[in-house]
Amino acid sequence: MMLLRLLRPQGIAGLAASLCLALLLLLQKGETRHWKKQSAAFERQYRDGEAAFARTVADYRAAAAAARAADQAHIARINAQQRAINERTENDFEVRLAAARSVADRMRGETRGAPADPGAGGAAPMPRLPLAARGVAAPTGENRLPAEDALTATEQAIQLDELIKWVLRQHSVDPNEIAGAQH
Repeated sequence: MMLLRLLRPQGIAGLAASLCLALLLLLQKGETRHWKKQSAAFERQYRDGEAAFARTVADYRAAAAAARAADQAHIARINAQQRAINERTENDFEVRLAAARSVADRMRGETRGAPADPGAGGAAPMPRLPLAARGVAAPTGENRLPAEDALTATEQAIQLDELIKWVLRQHSVDPNEIAGAQH
């Protein structure tokens, strides 16, 4: 109190103001520490959020890359199945066509080398038909295609048959089937 007697009212006011300022400074220091802690916490949250976002983006990119790879493998598998069907159909077609041509060639060879009257050999005589029943004999090839046209028709029938098989086989390839999935 003695100090207060020595001071005048202006000194007391200055002292009070100094105390108030000191108190405010202490409060401000406390607030500063509080907000520094809050700021550090917010910064940590921000960095964690950024890291989580980066992980999410990386995960999505990895998933997209895996999906692209799976799609490419799926496309390759479907293409391989379709190529196998094409090759098998082409091979079947070629084999059947060669067989038909071979039969046609054999039949042409048989008709060229065949005798004009196969019954005129040393066989026992057969009774003849009465004159009225004989009539005009129809040629062997009547109501049939000529040999070349018959071969062409056979080739086209084989081609259509193999085309139908090819379409059915291609249709059996399921483009939506997941590799390794059991039905």
